[in-house]
Amino acid sequence: MSRSFDVSADSTASIEQVHTAFSGEDYWQARLATLHGAAALESLTVDDDRTVRVVTTQDLGRDLLPGLLTKFYRRDLTVRHAETWRPTHGQLRGEISVAVSGAPGSGSGTALIAPIHSGCRMTFTGIVEFKVPLVGGSVETFIAREFTREIPQIQRFTATWITENA
Repeated sequence: MSRSFDVSADSTASIEQVHTAFSGEDYWQARLATLHGAAALESLTVDDDRTVRVVTTQDLGRDLLPGLLTKFYRRDLTVRHAETWRPTHGQLRGEISVAVSGAPGSGSGTALIAPIHSGCRMTFTGIVEFKVPLVGGSVETFIAREFTREIPQIQRFTATWITENA
């Protein structure tokens, strides 16, 4: 079974500012520095059409895992996060995928960053899947709730980073 979720978050930054931030290694290194556990920028490419492709990994030690997961996984987990951002018609369209090594979990989603009068709004539709009988649904609900909390935090981080680094 899987769990879907939707979340939106506003930012004071413009679409062009967000796209420029997403295109730079400094932004990603700063964003990764805010995460718990060891996180690394595996790759960052910007294509000729300004499409941004980024892959990060995050090692989560058992001490960083939610209690629900530590009951089932006695070892550390590695999360691989891939994002692709394409500028189209004054907007940014994103495709995000998350895979977990060491556990049967994954997630994916699509995002749209569109202009609003005070900056931009990210609308994200995602799905998480955790294939474990009996508890998978509880884990999926927990992870979906975490994403709905983290996506607005990322928007705030991005706007602050842009202000401080413009």
